[in-house]
Amino acid sequence: MPKIGIIFNDLKPVACQVATDLQAQLTAKGWNVILETGRGGLLGYSQPERPVCHTRIENLIPPHFDENMAFAIVLGGDGTVLSAFRQVAPRGIPLLTINTGHMGFLTEIYLNQLSEALEQLLRGDYEIEERTMLTVQLLREDTLLWEALSLNEMVIHREPLTSMCHFEIKIGRHAPVDIAADGIILSTPTGSTAYSLSAGGPVVTPDVPVFQLAPICPHSLASRSLVFSDKEAVSIFPATPNRMVLVVDGNGGCYVLPEDRINVEKSRYLARFIRLESPEFFRILREKLGWGLPHIAKPTSVELP
Repeated sequence: MPKIGIIFNDLKPVACQVATDLQAQLTAKGWNVILETGRGGLLGYSQPERPVCHTRIENLIPPHFDENMAFAIVLGGDGTVLSAFRQVAPRGIPLLTINTGHMGFLTEIYLNQLSEALEQLLRGDYEIEERTMLTVQLLREDTLLWEALSLNEMVIHREPLTSMCHFEIKIGRHAPVDIAADGIILSTPTGSTAYSLSAGGPVVTPDVPVFQLAPICPHSLASRSLVFSDKEAVSIFPATPNRMVLVVDGNGGCYVLPEDRINVEKSRYLARFIRLESPEFFRILREKLGWGLPHIAKPTSVELP
């Protein structure tokens, strides 16, 4: 019996109702439907004395989400999509993302398009777009304390009521650099339209094989966003006596002490989006962020005095 997964945001009544309706509908068509909430991909926050060591990347895969699952449907907003990919990326399961939230930058369709989209999906009439993810690890000496899979970005920043921090950053084989700032954002092309954009970083189309590093409120005119090859691993050392905070995809994270280091590299796992039409990134930028829209009406003719 073919298998389909449904991952939904159980805090939203509409997502819960649609998930139940979809399960009944697909079961009637002969599919084995596995329901799962997006909570399983939420990382949570650790305490300084209790690093979250047990949430290894592969441990977030839901039961029965295996290589026999053809695809999964996600019901929620961008947060649910990010959570869902942490759950299924290690299995390579493609996701059809359905917006029941607000912005929905990462979602493919709206609820009012679900009926037609489902028919197209079951016909196998779709493409799969693969997006790069990050593997983020926190180490103390050679001990792994915490790790996470990230589709958007990882951020390390100072705690409230503490002063600006220094970060020693080593990218691949290049010499280390020192950046004084409130924090550092390291993002994928997918994450270039998230926190990195708010911090002044460039928008990068999803097919470009790069990462970008954006300082948060840097204390130097020379410290600006850097775009570099995603083949380069990155190590970040907190060159400051203050404790800092590491956050992944705005969802969860851990504390970083002065003796710790953060290793970030391109993950061997990919986020696989189901596309019902050929991906058109500029259209999404225009619809969601207003990029490229005219700001004033242009005259059709000019009358000379």
